[in-house]
Order: sequence, then structure tokens, then C-alpha cells
Amino acid sequence: MIAEAPTARHRRWRTLDNAAGGLALDLGLYAASALFAAITAVTSTLLPHRAWGAVAAVGYLVAALAVVAQLLLRRRIPTSRLVGLPARWAVTGLTWASTALLPVIWQSFERATGRTDRAQEEVLVVEQAGIRLLDHGTPYLGRDAIAALPPGEQLLGYTPYQPGMAIFGLPRALLDSPWTDSRVWFAVGTALALALAVNALRTPTPTAGDHPRGAALLRGVQAATVLPICALTLATGGDDLPVLALCLLALAFAAADRPGRAGIAVGLAGALKLFAWPIALVLIIWGLTRRAGGRVAAGAVGLPVAALLPALLVDRDALIENVLRFPLGHGLVTSPAQSPFPGYLIASALPAGRFVASALLVAAGVAIAVRLVRRPPRTAVATALICGYGLLAAIALMPSTRFGYLLYPLALLTWAPALHRPATTEPTAPAPERVSGRATSV
Repeated sequence: MIAEAPTARHRRWRTLDNAAGGLALDLGLYAASALFAAITAVTSTLLPHRAWGAVAAVGYLVAALAVVAQLLLRRRIPTSRLVGLPARWAVTGLTWASTALLPVIWQSFERATGRTDRAQEEVLVVEQAGIRLLDHGTPYLGRDAIAALPPGEQLLGYTPYQPGMAIFGLPRALLDSPWTDSRVWFAVGTALALALAVNALRTPTPTAGDHPRGAALLRGVQAATVLPICALTLATGGDDLPVLALCLLALAFAAADRPGRAGIAVGLAGALKLFAWPIALVLIIWGLTRRAGGRVAAGAVGLPVAALLPALLVDRDALIENVLRFPLGHGLVTSPAQSPFPGYLIASALPAGRFVASALLVAAGVAIAVRLVRRPPRTAVATALICGYGLLAAIALMPSTRFGYLLYPLALLTWAPALHRPATTEPTAPAPERVSGRATSV
């Protein structure tokens, strides 16, 4: 990745990333993704995943062939507009449409016709949370209500998300339609947040020196959209993608010296899922280095608290059961998140393994905390790298985790180069933001 002072490793990455004007890595990405999707379509034991793979494999293959055509054209006409950065953006957009958006719509319509194998449990949980929020004022069921469900349905009675996630289930609560499938609205939220992030990082008056940042921005968007782990997640479950996109938006605002807006973006993410809370903490520390910690914290802390307050007032025990007891392994049923990462393997194979894995996780957290105190991040690049590597360590060491959670560190680490400022130095305090031509402290 690109940092403030590029190392040999960073230079090697840039050499690979820039090979053939970025097209070489594009081809590798799409070709490997096509292979992954094809294998998923044939071997996955999860039917929504197999359905995704059958559609996405074609989309990735078409994208790979398009890049091959671009490479051949580049050899003959190096200056052609069809091989430049705008053309690469177009291929990326079409690939996301064919490998994520099309499968979302396809599975939503098949589900509406009666197919019960066209959505993961997350979709059902979020939609039920939206119905409960509309009917009872809280997205959560209490422990007694969950215990009264049939044993095979108790897992779906839990909503291990923050209250804001239920908003994506409200359309289904109002109208039963393929277009009210929560994945459709996850896709809308993701697209909107990423569009705002790209806009925040674009230079108002582009110069020749902005091209490397533009290419890095494209690579970051690819990591959050067409990377198979992201496209698959959006098409089959989807709840992590708007959270990720809002975190990327927060970092984009940080890179653009908009601490207040960065706090609002990560606060919205934190109102959806706990995964955003560590990112919010690091962003607050970044804000403190620029005398803007309060502005970041106002949104980063205020919005999740505001989302929790109604659920707390309506049914405190139900809130605690869903967002604390269940994730910590003290619910009526256990989480099925059991990907074979080191934390899970230690917890399941060693005597007192869960305690050992938890201790290692705490030790990693302490090490990151010491790093933040001794060397607080002063740039958006450093903030993204700390968040990415920190989440990677946490996912590896958590006793219960999912392979799909890797989309967070992968996207954050790939996003970091796009946050690199074109200027050689950064101001010590954020510049005033402007809305409608007037300065504001947001």
C-alpha cells in the first residue's frame, strides 16, 4: 500500500498495480474471480451461494474478456480512450452490476415466487426486525419470546445487530414485493455511500498529478464492490456492505479534512453494526490530533447512542439479550459463525481454549491501544491502515467468526492508497467546510 514514505514493499505493490496501466491487475482480478464464482456454483453447500456463482461467473468472465480486448488495443493504440482510467471505471461498474446487483434482483424475484433457498438467514432476520420495529417500537425479541419459538427457529429470533439495521427491513414490513427485499436496499445504501466517498476524494480541479490517486481510488472501489467476497455477500446476505461503505465514506471525509462529516458517516455505520465501533474509535483519535476530536465524536458516538435509546426504553432486556448475551455466547442458541481461523481453532481444540483465544484477542487489543497512544494516526492513510490491520487481527483471533468478515480489512487496506493526499504536507488543523458557499465547522 502507499504510505507517506513509500517502502520497498509499497513500491513493489505500485509497480504491480500500475502494470499495463492497471489493466494487468484488472485482468488477474476478474479472471481469478470468475474461477472462484465457478467453483462456488459447483461446490458450495449453500444454495444462495451456488445461485450467485452461476450468474457471477459469467459476469466476471465477460469482464476478463473485456480487459483482454483493452490490453490488445493498448498495444496498438496506447493513447486510446478505451484503455484509460474512465474505461476501467466503466468495466468495473458493469462488472458490479452483473456480479452483485443482477444476482440480488434475480434472487429477490425467485424468492418472491416461492423459492425458500434464495436468501441467507441475515435477510430474514433484518426483515423481521423491520416488522417488529414498525409494530412494537423495537427490533428485538426478549429471551422469553425467543424461548417460545420452535427450536429450529430460535436462531432466527435473535437480531445481533444495532437497532439501525432494522431500517433496511422496513420496506418489507410495508409491502411484500421483490423490490422490498432487504438486499435491494443494502445495495442502494452501499451504492450511495460509495458514490459520496468517490466524490469526496475527487479533486475539484484535476491535474496530471492526480492520476495515481484516481487509479488508487478505482482499486479501492473494486475491493468494495467486485471483489468476490463483497459481491457474494451483497447478493446472498448483504448486511455488511452498507456498514463497510459508510466506514470508507468516513475515511474519505477524513482525507478531505471534514472531521464532522467523518464522524456522522462512521456513526451511521455504528448504528447498524458493532464492526464499525473500532473504526469510530480510531477516527476519534485521528480527530484529536487535529483538534477536532469533539466534532468526530459527536457523530461517531452520538448517532449509535441515539439509535440504541428507543430500543433501551421500550425493552431493555430484549436489547441486552440480542446485542450482548447472544454475541458473547450466552444466548439460548449459539452463533453459527465458525470459520476455521486461529481463534476458533484454539477455542475448539485446546483445554480452556475459549479463554486462551479471548486472552489473545484482548492482548491484540491492548497492543493496538498502546500503538494508538504512543503514535496516534495523523493522516487518513494511517487511520485506514490501523483499522484494517486491527480488524484483521481481531477476525483471526475471535473464537466465533465468519470468513465473510474479511471483506472489512481487505477493503480498508486497499482503500488506504486512495486517501493519500496529493500535496506533500497536511495542515495541522482541518480547513473549514463549505456548504452553499459559507464556511461551517461540520
